[in-house]
Amino acid sequence: MIFVTGGSGLVGSFLLEELVARGLPVRALYRQQIPQIAATEAVEWVQGDIRDALGLRQMLTGVTHVLHCAGLVSYAPQDEDELLRVNVEGTANVVDACLEHPGIRLGLVSSVAALGGGATAQAREVARPVVLDEQAKWDLGAEHNAYATSKYLGELEVWRGISEGLRAVIVNPSVILGPANWQQSSTRLFRYAYQEHRFYTPGNISLVDVRDVVDALLHLTLDTPISGERYVLNAGSLPLPDFLAQAATCFGKRPPSVAVPDWAAEVIWRLEHLRSVLTGVRPLITKDTARAGRNPVAYRADKIRQELGREFRPLSETIRWCCQELLRNGVAK
Repeated sequence: MIFVTGGSGLVGSFLLEELVARGLPVRALYRQQIPQIAATEAVEWVQGDIRDALGLRQMLTGVTHVLHCAGLVSYAPQDEDELLRVNVEGTANVVDACLEHPGIRLGLVSSVAALGGGATAQAREVARPVVLDEQAKWDLGAEHNAYATSKYLGELEVWRGISEGLRAVIVNPSVILGPANWQQSSTRLFRYAYQEHRFYTPGNISLVDVRDVVDALLHLTLDTPISGERYVLNAGSLPLPDFLAQAATCFGKRPPSVAVPDWAAEVIWRLEHLRSVLTGVRPLITKDTARAGRNPVAYRADKIRQELGREFRPLSETIRWCCQELLRNGVAK
């Protein structure tokens, strides 16, 4: 019996469909409403919350594997406390529930954000990207955004569980691409390209196909005895304007053509912060998102290639697939 958290998210929805396609029994957690996915009828849905420690322990009765995909992605200052509650306390509850049922294997979907990136100050000095992999050390003296900190602390809870006997493996994907609700997560990048916005910010973005994330997570958790390891999942990086241009071309739209200079981005995020404070609405651009493209950080995924022979789909293929699926499903309108 496979227990999945975050079934309504991008990774979770594709994960559930793959598990059902394999004929495996699946139990999935939902908070308010059962997600509308193709595999819904074959899933045993249980209502609850990863912040409910007692409830989680009861849900894991009879479970052999837990795939923990639930998490909050936000760079809004208003969400800092919620990031800790969901990504740290929620993960701690999942780990504790697994420890209550000896024999369970845990697969955690973390993020490359948990690798750090505090070395970006060094990167600016040498004018070339800092390359991070699974051996990266979190720099406690560096400035990290709240999301990255919450993912790092969430990983620490898994390492704690491993030290107490839990068999677990972690994957650290970069920005995950997939056709989903484009009001949420990384799919908003496709919406931006579809709506023919004129402006873009310079800088690179590291990307990976959701299908590759699901394949790697399932292989590591279900098909291998590996424990106490983490694996970076990253197909490569593209300049953001190149990504937006490829997506716009697939949609038959005009790509962005005007670069936003650094000084303008600094003004915009401050105005957005003020608007957010006055209205309570989430800012469209935050300090972290405005500066993200300037941080020359690259992620190396050699470990999973060398140890497990896993390769990643070309980004051009992934972008084309996402656009086609969004159009076919009527999301892009």
